[in-house]
Amino acid sequence: MSLPRSRGVLCAALAACGLLLTGCFSTPATPSGAGEGRIGVAMLQPPRSGLSPFSDDAFKLSRWRTAETLVVLDANGDAQPALATEWAQVDERTWRFRIRDGVRFHDGTELTAAHVATVLTAATQAAPPPRILDGVELTARSEGDDVLVGTTDPDPLVPQRLSSPQLSILAPAAYRPDGTVDPVRGGTGPFVLTAVNGTSRATLDRFDGYWGEPATASGIDVDFVPDGGARAAALRTGTADVVEAIPVGQVSLLDPALVHEVPMPRTNTLYLNTERGPFADPAVRAAARAAIDRATLMQNVYEGRADVAAGLLGPALPWAAPGRDTAEYAGALSSRPAPAPVTGVPITLGTFTDRAELPEVAVLLEQQLEAAGFVVTQDVREYSFIEADALAGAFDAFILSRATVLDSGDPVAYLASDFTCEGSFNISQLCDAGVDTAVRQAAATPAGPERRASILRAEAAVLATDAAVPMLHERVIQGESARVSGVARDPRERELIMPGSTVAGTAP
Repeated sequence: MSLPRSRGVLCAALAACGLLLTGCFSTPATPSGAGEGRIGVAMLQPPRSGLSPFSDDAFKLSRWRTAETLVVLDANGDAQPALATEWAQVDERTWRFRIRDGVRFHDGTELTAAHVATVLTAATQAAPPPRILDGVELTARSEGDDVLVGTTDPDPLVPQRLSSPQLSILAPAAYRPDGTVDPVRGGTGPFVLTAVNGTSRATLDRFDGYWGEPATASGIDVDFVPDGGARAAALRTGTADVVEAIPVGQVSLLDPALVHEVPMPRTNTLYLNTERGPFADPAVRAAARAAIDRATLMQNVYEGRADVAAGLLGPALPWAAPGRDTAEYAGALSSRPAPAPVTGVPITLGTFTDRAELPEVAVLLEQQLEAAGFVVTQDVREYSFIEADALAGAFDAFILSRATVLDSGDPVAYLASDFTCEGSFNISQLCDAGVDTAVRQAAATPAGPERRASILRAEAAVLATDAAVPMLHERVIQGESARVSGVARDPRERELIMPGSTVAGTAP
């Protein structure tokens, strides 16, 4: 007897790993299988908060194209229309958004400006609040077909903030009196979420009443498969069409044509303590920078599936690399001192075990630094046991895999938190007037080309201090079966299944 796709993805994957037990999961609400035009997806992490849009689970709702936001971001991070058709800044603290007419939720209710204002207000009152609102005091009220969004402080990124999946707009019935949110049949996207089986799987069907481009596929069957080997097996055996985050060690077992590398806005960086110890001397920091062989790290730890870092911001931001090709940028870096001789200089090097590659990076980095004359003592622990020491400046050097772009699609928050005098995540203990000024100017610049240029000036100011030595930009490996096409490869992990995504056997 053939299994429905949603059940079959995980069962076949476990069988391929030699882990299949008697039975697997109960049959999902919407059976599926090859030739029925449904897309099978194996995802890395199960829901952690019941698919609440106010949590990180919102990114799943976005990747399934079931829940939508007022705006979306293009590749450069600029805001584009979605449930809002246009917007304008009324004054430095107020924005007006025109809500799209004729949109209906999956349960048949109509989208209104009044409801949008209610949802945004509820988001500000959620505990914890959506990450995009951290440190932002936001208000929302309706006025006819418009929503007026206010902030206590001037914020040129309000449209970008409203693109966060954590500010998705669901139907009124989705928001329960007890504060929980149920997204089943509550979205506005081209796919309607029809069933969720705890942390095992989810089922979505095409929504024929969608306001935009209709979906081609008849539905999506999602399995949550935390085991990397099982996810890879699901792709290898053809029981999943799209697979998230295939481990590097599994890639050699797969057909190369099914493997796609997506650059991530995440940089593996060596933070140097500028406040005390050997790296308080800029010339000693320069010696550490000169000692690092990025290509060796990339090949030996990441098996070539990473990008050598030329700056803090990587290829996930397509504007970063060409924006560095200026005399101003080169001039900022030319101010760095020559490396000092460091024979016998002792340093402590910290990192954490939660990301499996980081201890391997530490081993190679120790070898490279010792070849340059440093004497290295490693301290490697679980992140929960090492974060406080890292933030307190207990290490001379610290290796961190750091997300450089969060929900707004903009890296200014990362630059401010990591490299300014008042930064909340300033592992380098950096306090430099030039850096603070550059970051402050970037933060005040409206979204668009000028802001991007200002961000790169701030990046150059940071790099000129050698407080942080970017080493690698990470990639995620996405698997796609030969029968699927039109799937998004999104560095921000907001998109995956698109309206035009299709599988062999889908009716035209």
